[in-house]
Amino acid sequence: GLCLLVLRVFIGVHVFLVSCALPDSVLRRFIVRVMCSVLGLFVRQSDPRLRDASVRVYIANHVTQFDHNVINLLTSCNTPALNGAPGFLCWSRGFMELGVTGNRADLVDSLKVYSSHRANPPLLLFPEEAATNGRAGLLRFSSWPFSILDVVQPVALQVQRPLITVSVADSSWITELLWTFFVPFTVYQVRWMPSVPRRAEELSEDFALRVQELLAMELGVVSTRLTAADKAEHMKRLRHTSPLSFTPASNQTLAARPRVPSNLAAVAPEEVRITAMAQRVKEVLPHVPLEVIRIDLAQTNCVDTTIANLLEGRVPFNPESEEPGTDLPAPSTSQPAAAFDVQSSVAVPPSKPATKQFAKSPVERHLSLQERKRALYDYARR
Repeated sequence: GLCLLVLRVFIGVHVFLVSCALPDSVLRRFIVRVMCSVLGLFVRQSDPRLRDASVRVYIANHVTQFDHNVINLLTSCNTPALNGAPGFLCWSRGFMELGVTGNRADLVDSLKVYSSHRANPPLLLFPEEAATNGRAGLLRFSSWPFSILDVVQPVALQVQRPLITVSVADSSWITELLWTFFVPFTVYQVRWMPSVPRRAEELSEDFALRVQELLAMELGVVSTRLTAADKAEHMKRLRHTSPLSFTPASNQTLAARPRVPSNLAAVAPEEVRITAMAQRVKEVLPHVPLEVIRIDLAQTNCVDTTIANLLEGRVPFNPESEEPGTDLPAPSTSQPAAAFDVQSSVAVPPSKPATKQFAKSPVERHLSLQERKRALYDYARR
């Protein structure tokens, strides 16, 4: 595998040198296409006669970082550099520099001037502005590519590759290039669609939406309303989200408590929230160690449930004293409240009030449960 990668990198350098040395012509595109086949890059096109020579703007879906290079093997076209630093790297990747650093309005004006010269090759634009795998749906098309001219030609692009995913979100173009050299082959399927003119008094947004729907139908995917900015925000959240890890089960019985996944690699906000809840439980049950409370809160994520677990003996612990000389309650058992020996002049209600009979109604049974819980809380506070 490593030898194959080195060999293909060597051939790729020669492809780059040949493409730079020869002028743009049918002969150059044929030679480069043959050399790309040696690299495992196979380009197929369907219905090449549908390609309209009079159209000055091609609109394609965006699958890989090298879509413009592949389509340039079939016909002469230029793709403006929208992002990235200008210079040798931009030129070597096959992008066209316009020298526009302003907003999209300045870019559209510059592209209109470029398209007005018939000697210039057509423009190849990707309104999605971000690459996808091309198998689920299309990102929402930006309207600025449809403000240049009133006629565009859609180009449906599909890419297939064995073993490895065609396009990985948030991967760099260098990573994609190395994987292209490493895999056995990558097949690019280009389908030319009939040109689409703008309708009378049709806005650029509506024009973009109509072409997006046509491309989605041709590719057999969904036409979404998600934008490139939504994708960038989603990737930002994924990068800042820690993977969840689960706490192993303790030696106590956990069947009676609600369980939620605990995050051992918890971030600061989660730690602050657990600490705040632990302090609330500590105020009610001062004899319970704080670490025991925190461990149980990580499992239950509920102050009331943790208090009930501690009072009913589901969580064993060694009680701690608040002040020297204070009588310690006995270690928690299945009925800790009944074992407490509290010295007080005030009469203490029983820790677990017994019901006279099993209520027939679920509402009455629930009320009985709430009364016993309040009694347990009162007992713990005293």
